Amino acid sequence: MESIWKKDASLPEFPRLEGDLETDVLVIGGGLAGLLCAWELSRAGVRCVLAEADRLCRGVTGNTTAKITSQHGLIYHKLLQTFGAEKAALYYQANQAALERYRTLCRELDCEFEEKDAFVYDTDNPKRLEKELSALERIGAEADFAEKLPLPFPTAGAVRFPRQAQFHPLKFAAFLCREPEIYEHTPVLEWDGRTWRTPHGRIRARKTIVATHFPFLNRHGAFFLKLSQHRSYVLALENAADVAGMYVSTRQNGLSFRNRQGLLLLGGGGHRTGKKGSGWTEPEAAAREFYPNARIRGRWATQDCMTLDGIPYIGQYSAGTPELFVATGFGKWGMTSSMVASELLRDLVLERENRFAPVFSPSRGILHPKLAVNAAEAVWNLLTPTRPRCPHLGCALKWNPWEHSWDCLCHGSRFDADGHLLDNPATGDLKRKPGY
Repeated sequence: MESIWKKDASLPEFPRLEGDLETDVLVIGGGLAGLLCAWELSRAGVRCVLAEADRLCRGVTGNTTAKITSQHGLIYHKLLQTFGAEKAALYYQANQAALERYRTLCRELDCEFEEKDAFVYDTDNPKRLEKELSALERIGAEADFAEKLPLPFPTAGAVRFPRQAQFHPLKFAAFLCREPEIYEHTPVLEWDGRTWRTPHGRIRARKTIVATHFPFLNRHGAFFLKLSQHRSYVLALENAADVAGMYVSTRQNGLSFRNRQGLLLLGGGGHRTGKKGSGWTEPEAAAREFYPNARIRGRWATQDCMTLDGIPYIGQYSAGTPELFVATGFGKWGMTSSMVASELLRDLVLERENRFAPVFSPSRGILHPKLAVNAAEAVWNLLTPTRPRCPHLGCALKWNPWEHSWDCLCHGSRFDADGHLLDNPATGDLKRKPGY
């Protein structure tokens, strides 16, 4: 079950850390966010070391649908109501700046960078689209209403963002590997405030960026309350339509569409990690109904960290850790948010001003209805008297029959049938092979 990106691109291999070292900045996590942060700092003349527990980009980055866009569902109406026009505009501008940065960097790279319009469609409620367009007009965003869409079912229209983009994430990641000092198969396990411990050595760093998808340090930042994780599923279809753009639904578990070299990437079936889901059943049913002559050429799943208010947490890890930074909670928009994070954290590490910092601050208020939901799910699963238990914080694990994995509803850690770690925030395997 590999994505199309992993099938036709490979990244250089790097050694495991053996022994101790010192560096100016340590970046923990070798997905696109970590690579971009390390690349930006290395380009700025900072000695930067990146430590990855497995192989580069084998996790979420390797399973993305690789859309680069400032359109993140119907978020701007919500941001306008919650934070006001100024912060909503800054959020849009930060993502547009990230898009432009990609456009510049990819100009000379063979990474399948293509400009595409992005659409968020609704099947039955145009008023939601009207509210979003009104909010976008108020903050000065470039967007319009699209009435007729090349989708295989009727819609009420869509909000269109022109000149967004898509690319091949692993071909782009290969370019980033040229700059920083990188160690693979080097999980970072503990921190005593100055030094990080790995299985075969210690790393002393003046400053550290945690870019591990879900932050793994529990005693700072309260991310175990501020984040939840969601699964979603993708099919690569041959002999299906060219939809001439990138499409997502206003519904959380609606269908998404985008093309890549003769294939249609059809996504759907989203659910909270650990909750009952239908895996690829929903996109498969849609493929049979709408593209009966299509053939499935690939299938994969991905996992997304969701924040309380829809904005990523990028900045100082917590108020009490001035030399520790974090990038997490990208939702379904990890490609764009990774670039936002790299430029913002570069400036914070170098002690430069960055006008976007207050928007993404991890220390912003957490009074939100989702906080109660996250807390309730955690308490319920902590009290559930079943085995096996997640080594992260001891929550009950549930068997996922679609992906043959043990999933944690509390915080989204996942393990294969033999107990090997698949997704964090857990940092190690189950102690014994679970039965089911």
